[in-house]
Amino acid sequence: MYALFEEAGKFMTGRVLSEADASAQVELDSGKRVKVKAANLLLKFEKPTPQVLLAEARAQAESIELELAWEFASDDEFGFADLAKVYFSDNAPLAQQVGTLLRLFEAPHYFRRAGKGRFRKAPAEQVQQALAGIEKKRLLQLQIDDWAQELAEGRCPAPIRDQLYRILFKPDKNGPEYKAVVEASRATQTAPLDLLQRAGAIDSPYQFHWRRFLFDQFPKGTGFAALQAPAIADDLPVAPVRAYSIDDSMTTEIDDALSVQGLGTGEVTVGVHIAAPGLAIAPGSAIDQVARARLSTVYMPGHKLTMLPDEVVQAYTLQEGRDCPAVSLYARFDAQTLELRGTETRLERVPVAANLRHDQLDALITEEWLAQEAPPALPDLPAGVQAAELAFLYRLARHLKAQREVVRGKPETFNRPDYNFRLVESPEAPLGDEPAGRERVEISVRRRGAPLDLIVAEAMILANSSWGQWLAACGVPGIYRSQASLAPGVKVRMGTKALPHAGIGVPAYAWSTSPLRRYTDLVNQWQIIACARHGKTAALAAPFKPKDADLFSVISSFDAAYSAYNGFQGGMERFWTLMYLQQNGIAEIDGVVIKDGLVRADNLPLVLGVMGAQGLPRNAHVRVKLGEIDLITLDVAGTVVERLDALDAPATAADEEAEEEEAAAGPIAIAVDMEASAVPAEDAPTP
Repeated sequence: MYALFEEAGKFMTGRVLSEADASAQVELDSGKRVKVKAANLLLKFEKPTPQVLLAEARAQAESIELELAWEFASDDEFGFADLAKVYFSDNAPLAQQVGTLLRLFEAPHYFRRAGKGRFRKAPAEQVQQALAGIEKKRLLQLQIDDWAQELAEGRCPAPIRDQLYRILFKPDKNGPEYKAVVEASRATQTAPLDLLQRAGAIDSPYQFHWRRFLFDQFPKGTGFAALQAPAIADDLPVAPVRAYSIDDSMTTEIDDALSVQGLGTGEVTVGVHIAAPGLAIAPGSAIDQVARARLSTVYMPGHKLTMLPDEVVQAYTLQEGRDCPAVSLYARFDAQTLELRGTETRLERVPVAANLRHDQLDALITEEWLAQEAPPALPDLPAGVQAAELAFLYRLARHLKAQREVVRGKPETFNRPDYNFRLVESPEAPLGDEPAGRERVEISVRRRGAPLDLIVAEAMILANSSWGQWLAACGVPGIYRSQASLAPGVKVRMGTKALPHAGIGVPAYAWSTSPLRRYTDLVNQWQIIACARHGKTAALAAPFKPKDADLFSVISSFDAAYSAYNGFQGGMERFWTLMYLQQNGIAEIDGVVIKDGLVRADNLPLVLGVMGAQGLPRNAHVRVKLGEIDLITLDVAGTVVERLDALDAPATAADEEAEEEEAAAGPIAIAVDMEASAVPAEDAPTP
């Protein structure tokens, strides 16, 4: 005897070996024996065999019209055999009964299951809704098939083009656009990104990277709501100094300026003056919410997205010719030994005499010029900026750097250049508010550690370290950057404790000198202002208290955003470097092997994987023939064609220290979620 039974939503058949009141033992076709509850046994039969019965039943099931069966069915609960007798005949054979069971079971929109082999017909309204849904699904699948066919033929349907970045990077895997891409990708055996590129979904490589970044980080757009910068209510004294800033010509957010007093006496006071939006912008205000949402200015060649609206920036920037509100650190040094005698923080208005631009002055203000006992006047130096002051600041900067290197345990070396990118208007790409991605690019070398850079960097380190220690002494929490040691793999971390920063060589380091460009600096400025106003009782008045959950939230959000912004900056610098190679027809470059088959170009900010470099030692100098450039994946391969050095060059300490950074700056992978630039140095001024 055979039995048909239901198990876990499936119909199974087998030979009945034994039977009791509550269960039966059944042997399946596979030879496996199972115990079946009596309630699950739907039919017992002697013949035909189960295989023959199921084959005949499936044929009968296909002949049943569901709408007609629904009309024939009782309004009350019924069994499948009952409906078979109504639909076929009173003497419906076994195959028709089983066929009816299979048909009812696969049509839940017409018939609801009421038990083992028992059903109720669904209400008419629900049947109509279900049929409409099935028809909609059918039509949607036809649409998916049509889109997939178009993609396979090299055309991109408009709905898929509109959803390009969501499909690639944050897909709704139930969305028809996504399903069409997956279907076409499988059918053509082509990677989704390649498929969409061939189908013309990507307007231009530049726009691909730019829009992807906006999709990830600025889904609501990059514009600002109308905001008015609040005035500073404090009656601030005017400082008796002439300050000047040192920035790039493209800088509009001028956060910092310097001043020198007391030259020719036994004690020289250096002022580090920081723009003071924290005196006017209150935590939780509308402007604060904007700054906290963005967390930092985003930089890229030819363009930037500022943390704050320009009208707000211009209200607090250290613009020349104005007495600008500032948080000032005054550091007193022995004029001869340069020993630090003490520091003081003041809230004041600082007369800004000039905004110096290092890209215009680097060629004039050199080590040789500054090393003279009495540097001669420079005609291009703005009035009010004395050569002797710059010479003292440079002497002090070298001294401060040397002191940090003693703590650091090894010297800081700047054996690799920085690069400046400049986009030049062309007839096919006129310069607008943002790059079009077709401009001609100029890349120039800027030596790291140039005098003006060093002056600014050491002054900012002095301020960030001094204020970080002062916050801790006042019992006021801040946002710190720390590094436990210079051992490989020990990274810089952010936290609320004043811990040493081994990479810089200071006992504490709290970013505080760019409040117009970094949200952490604005937060720290609020805390510094509380210390300046309240001294030892500042902990009670500071906006953020010890173990403040909001402070930890800022750190977490900033760390993620800053990493994403720096990654995008590095990616766009690589994009324009590859464009530079194409525009200038450069087929070969010289470079040095760093590790793992990677080569760093001698005169360009480029690291690439090179065939033939795997067996060469570190620092081997080679000539590389470039392969095809892919501006979408930001990839270019190369092949070693010549070894340029006769002997293996030993790796320097600086090379070993930079190894991890170099490798990270290599080819950038575009991660696509489908089924089928380097971070600026800690001590470098923000561009």
